[in-house]
Amino acid sequence: MKFTLSPFAHRHIGPSETDIQCMLDRLGHASLEEMLQAVMPESIRLAAPLRLPSPLTEREALAYHKDMARANRNVKSFIGQGFHNCFTPPVIRRNILENPCWYTQYTPYQAEIAQGRLEALLNFQTLVSDLTSLPVANASLLDEASAAAEAMLLCHRARPRRSEADTFLLSDRCHPQILAVVQTRARSLRIRTRISPVAEFDLNARVFGLLLQVPDTDGRYFAYQELCEEAHAVNALVAVAADPLALTLFKPPGEWGADIAVGTTQRLGMGMGMGGPHAAFMATRATLKRMVPGRIVGVARDSQNRPALRLALQTREQHIRRETATSNICTAQVLPAIVASMYAVYHGPQGLQAIAQGIVRQAARLRDVLRAAGCAVTEGPIFDGVKVHASPLGSLEAVWSRAQEQGYSLRRYADGALGISLDETAEDDDLACLAELLAGAGRGLADPGPASEPERALRRASAYLTHPVFASHRSETALLRYIVRLQKRDLSLADSMIPLGSCTMKLNAATELEPITWEGFAAIHPYEPKDNVRGYQRLTRELAQWLAEITGFAAVSLQPNAGSQGEYAGLLAIRAYFEAQGAGARRVCLIPSSAHGTNPASAQMAGLQVVEVACDAQGNVDLADLRRKADAHADALAAFMVTYPSTHGVFEPDIRAMADVVHAQGGQVYIDGANMNAMVGLSTPARIGGDICHLNLHKTFCIPHGGGGPGMGPVCAAAHLVPYLPVDPNRADPSDAGLCVAGTDFGSGSILPISHSYIAMMGAEGLAQASAVAILAANYVAVRLERHYPVLYRNQAHRVAHECIIDLGWIKPLDLTVDDIAKRLIDYGFHAPTVSWPVPFTMMIEPTECENLQELDRFCEALIRIRQEIEDVATGHVAAADSVLRHAPYAYPDALQEPWPHSFARSQAALPADWLLDSKFWPAVSRIDNVWGDRNFACVCPPVAAYAQPA
Repeated sequence: MKFTLSPFAHRHIGPSETDIQCMLDRLGHASLEEMLQAVMPESIRLAAPLRLPSPLTEREALAYHKDMARANRNVKSFIGQGFHNCFTPPVIRRNILENPCWYTQYTPYQAEIAQGRLEALLNFQTLVSDLTSLPVANASLLDEASAAAEAMLLCHRARPRRSEADTFLLSDRCHPQILAVVQTRARSLRIRTRISPVAEFDLNARVFGLLLQVPDTDGRYFAYQELCEEAHAVNALVAVAADPLALTLFKPPGEWGADIAVGTTQRLGMGMGMGGPHAAFMATRATLKRMVPGRIVGVARDSQNRPALRLALQTREQHIRRETATSNICTAQVLPAIVASMYAVYHGPQGLQAIAQGIVRQAARLRDVLRAAGCAVTEGPIFDGVKVHASPLGSLEAVWSRAQEQGYSLRRYADGALGISLDETAEDDDLACLAELLAGAGRGLADPGPASEPERALRRASAYLTHPVFASHRSETALLRYIVRLQKRDLSLADSMIPLGSCTMKLNAATELEPITWEGFAAIHPYEPKDNVRGYQRLTRELAQWLAEITGFAAVSLQPNAGSQGEYAGLLAIRAYFEAQGAGARRVCLIPSSAHGTNPASAQMAGLQVVEVACDAQGNVDLADLRRKADAHADALAAFMVTYPSTHGVFEPDIRAMADVVHAQGGQVYIDGANMNAMVGLSTPARIGGDICHLNLHKTFCIPHGGGGPGMGPVCAAAHLVPYLPVDPNRADPSDAGLCVAGTDFGSGSILPISHSYIAMMGAEGLAQASAVAILAANYVAVRLERHYPVLYRNQAHRVAHECIIDLGWIKPLDLTVDDIAKRLIDYGFHAPTVSWPVPFTMMIEPTECENLQELDRFCEALIRIRQEIEDVATGHVAAADSVLRHAPYAYPDALQEPWPHSFARSQAALPADWLLDSKFWPAVSRIDNVWGDRNFACVCPPVAAYAQPA
């Protein structure tokens, strides 16, 4: 195979032609094609290149995306429905959203090198906890609609033992997309839902929970204290979807008895972006803290008794509970959560309250003038929304059309009414124009007058954001320095390679990222009429077509906004397909024992029964056991869920035979696309026998990890499953059985230009070369390390796929742990590979195609030097308890200790390699005491005194 690369592909692929030949020589192969023949079964190889357009240059790609952005009509959206215009302070946009030191970080599992973003996330949790008046908050969820679904499951899980309660009540004044997503989740788990006005709720022993919204979808704010008391009397929990900005003025859910609050922080500094990414949140009462889905940042201590942060009570419960999990959350929305936290840090409580007061004042003025002019408007206490039922000017449809002509988008309700949801960007001229359009009364707009306040019974009296961090950074200089101070505490791809197996931490090119903050993409409401979003329509249509070609399937849904949600959507599609065939009894999902934990969790959430399939000693799926399980469950078999290349990092030769076994019994084959970076342009999920798959755009297709999110997980399906892909949640009939997994049809639309740019600039041959070089890099690392560490799970030709697993089990008798090796890598300037997964006491290494030979050699050299440090313990030269490994990593203050408390040299601890003299990354803290953190749980900002140095 001879690759002709585009100019951009030469930039994306790290090794030069000389590097590639050097790596091939080390492996004993004459060419990439010869290497691929040793790695991949010939039967799954593509016979011809992908049919993709000729690649664009970087300049051409930027021009192409500018045309798309301009094709999105520049209207001012007052549609609302959970999405609002906002102003992102440039100091936050430029120094976080557009800064690779923030958007190329990995999930903070190695907490010692993630203290900056962990502090920002702790600020986020404090923001959410304070505003909702609930003591426990997580470090973000995917979007408001799926967060509401998670709240329902939390209520269900918290039921008293042996409870037969099976019904969840939904207020008909929740946003339509929330109702659609919650009902999808409920159907798959056989939870009964009832949608009705709150006044008609039937609270009885069968009800385990209920969902309210404040402000509701009509813009009105009510406190439901009596209803909460009635719910608690029948052991039901109350969940509330709340607007965080409204909570600066109105009595928060925690104060009127709610147990759970969810919502979105979109209006705190993140553009609407065609639906995302935006950080959703969940806050709960303390009694529910161990059931909260997602991640929680907690306060702990390091080995020197300094305050330190880490992921605490990180449920990631799919890895612990697997098929009994109630959530499959893996990716969160870390980067948007950090933006929201910085927005709050910058504005402080007074600034947030002033913004909220401006919004409620403008809404009250507009409603007053419309009412006076003869409009029929919804009455009651409002925050930002005005609902108009009739206009003296006649047809509301005609009013809507005139508003479009004047550059305003208003909401069209199902009952024919129009809605106006105001935000921090609404100006007097906007109000005058809207009043004229709706009632011919623009000149009657009242003077602003004094600041509007909620009526006394609804008014918030409690303080919030009292921690000094929300009062210390009012000036841009102060905030800039705070952002940079946190940035320096985090290791990112701007510092060194991040060799995490399965997570594919590859280049996120500046050209790919540049369009996402353009107004033509970032400021677009997801529910705009299609004529207003022609640019997005072209973008999503082309991206879906290209992904369909890359996977070999017929169609693609871009709705899932995380890989876990793509899994869930794909399995629901399989289930819906069988139900449509009259085979609803097919509920068994076969999953290899090596699978990523989200697989069984997603299957369980889709209402499927998980049956585990064994793996053999080489890590491959045991074909004989698969046959036994498929035969045993022939009449009930729905799906076989398999990752390819395997979770163990090998192209299993029997993959087509596995698919044949499942298809012979009438089941469907689901391909987990987590390892697609080894297949693009070389093979496809369809070619290996798959019927449906999901892709991780935040892995293979260059959307950055953002410190733990955003992610995107499009689901790609063969023709017979296409009718069962997700439907638009904003257009879904609540009584319909259509599948909705996110609140908008394109999930996190504003980050789709990244993957579109990547494919457009790489072209078919560039994508295939990237896959080949990723495989080459992994095999090169395996060969370099094999004399020092056992390398597990190779194929018959002694080759791995795009990642390799090294075994560290042999260090256990030395009283050393995998953590000792992982933390020691920090001192050499590297993030640890994936630790103890999929096999305990191992490291899974994935170098990607983007790292040059010099960086690969530096990483290998670090592990080789660590091997010698292990040998010092093995030979008795040093004791494990006083080894350089046991006390790693070494923060800057540790290196300055006097007297030096260790038997090894100070220089060996802090500067173990020559390359560190040029660029040393210092961890902010030494090794964190997780046990102390577990025993002293705290998930909001601690008092300032806690940061004082110990005497």
